[in-house]
Amino acid sequence: MADIEIYTKFLCPYCTRAKALLESKGAVFHEIDVTMDAGLRRTMMDRSNGRTTVPQIFINGQHIGGSDELAALDARGGLDPLLGQPAA
Repeated sequence: MADIEIYTKFLCPYCTRAKALLESKGAVFHEIDVTMDAGLRRTMMDRSNGRTTVPQIFINGQHIGGSDELAALDARGGLDPLLGQPAA
């Protein structure tokens, strides 16, 4: 099973979209809400090379990017292998 971390904010539509894609794959993820926590937001920015937008997604420690990058990875068949699933 993949170790998935997703940094989010309250009422973020891009976060909702990314989580829905992961859930549709049956993936279990750890959500880290940075809405009211500057320390967690700084950690997210440090890990994502300065990116300030959410979501920021990490799979097995590898920075995937945001919602659009996650969807693009899935569209080209690269998400399932990272999740430990056979390619669709």
